[in-house]
Amino acid sequence: MRIVWLTLLLPLFSSPVLAEEHQPQSSTPIPTTETEFIENIHQFDKTSIIAQFGEPASKKDYHRPGTDELMASVWQYHYINTDLEGSYYQTTELDFVGDNVVMVVFMNHDGKDPAAPSHFTPDL
Repeated sequence: MRIVWLTLLLPLFSSPVLAEEHQPQSSTPIPTTETEFIENIHQFDKTSIIAQFGEPASKKDYHRPGTDELMASVWQYHYINTDLEGSYYQTTELDFVGDNVVMVVFMNHDGKDPAAPSHFTPDL
């Protein structure tokens, strides 16, 4: 019976400790190399991203039609990430839902070329 109670109570005591381990420290820099950036960017909120990289070069907010409710944001930065060979991507796009990054797109153009897709679209 003690094992059952311990099993039921353990999550109550361990959750704050685990949550703290997954929260980035405000002084922890966001890695800028491609792979590490993708693996870690989801841990950082908009405030932390702005603290390290400054305001994005461009920012577009998408609101629920007819309301002020923010549904998503698309931010673009220039020359903040490097590829595996160490060359900089011209543009890094961060797509947010709420305060969380849900997609990262690296581009070798300025992000404004209407002929260039901003997202990967598979051939169907």
